Amino acid sequence: MRMKDTNRLLAERGHDVTVVTGRLPGTAEEELMDGYRVIRLKSRFMNIYNPPYISSKNVLETLNDLDADVVNYNYRWAPSYNKDLGAYRGPKVFTDHNTWGEGVGIQSTLSGINDEMFRKHMETFDHIICVSEYLRRDLIERGFSGADISTVPNCLNGLPEMGEEGDFILSLGRIVRVKGLDYMVEAMRDIDSRLIICGKGPDLNRITKLVSRNDLEDKVEIRGWVSDEEKVRLMGSCKMFVMPSLFEAMGIAALEAISYGRPIVCTDVNGLPETVGEAARIVRPKDPKAISDAVNDLLNDGAERERIGKLARARAGRFLWKDHISSIEEIYEKVAR
Repeated sequence: MRMKDTNRLLAERGHDVTVVTGRLPGTAEEELMDGYRVIRLKSRFMNIYNPPYISSKNVLETLNDLDADVVNYNYRWAPSYNKDLGAYRGPKVFTDHNTWGEGVGIQSTLSGINDEMFRKHMETFDHIICVSEYLRRDLIERGFSGADISTVPNCLNGLPEMGEEGDFILSLGRIVRVKGLDYMVEAMRDIDSRLIICGKGPDLNRITKLVSRNDLEDKVEIRGWVSDEEKVRLMGSCKMFVMPSLFEAMGIAALEAISYGRPIVCTDVNGLPETVGEAARIVRPKDPKAISDAVNDLLNDGAERERIGKLARARAGRFLWKDHISSIEEIYEKVAR
């Protein structure tokens, strides 16, 4: 979504924008989209995780043929792209979306190995854009030059219409272990409300079984993937949003939630607190009792929910692309010069 929004806005500002990406089955090799061009390279996918592992042909050759003023890379779990971006000698920017070594168990180990392997490529970029101040500070602590790192958060295109408060709490996002849903399910034993979980991912079956083992089917509804229209309706009518994450570079789902004027109960991890600010009850990660206590406090105090909801709406207004797109534009222009 960040790429779609920023590409569209840069194109509207008169820039010539091209996206180079992998080609999924049934998609065109090239097309125009919202004022920018998309080139899709012949690719192989391994669907062992969401998103899938990708390998594409001719990345470096395509970039050299384009001879762009600036290339902005947005990923680091695709060795074929990493290698070719590291070898690319034109002006280039890396946008850092994820915490270093992000994951749980073996996934954390593999992520850490991948990140250290990518480091030598990352050091070849002229500038790094981080989606949160937490990520920027973390890279500086890892030895990257602060002069070559900027923060431009993920943003919204505008503030949505606010709906009437419903009778449920909401969790929405990718269903993977780093989202901490185990602890939310356990917390629901002591919460007198209905929880709706939306999203898809490799952890969906495990979380579904966990709900069943805890006899919580009457309190926890797992809807899986929902349409954009249903997502808007749920976010606009929940009592509050819950985000028990173990890692969160910035918290896009949290930003969307506060834009609807809904309070959040979330964990004190990485860049999440700087996103939600005063619009949340922030608790320790991996602590079901802390989650249930915070949720119950808000469930029992309608005036407090309303107060925090107003703060949430105001905070979301600080994260609008119309106020931040020029920062990306300025970084590109500086690197191009």
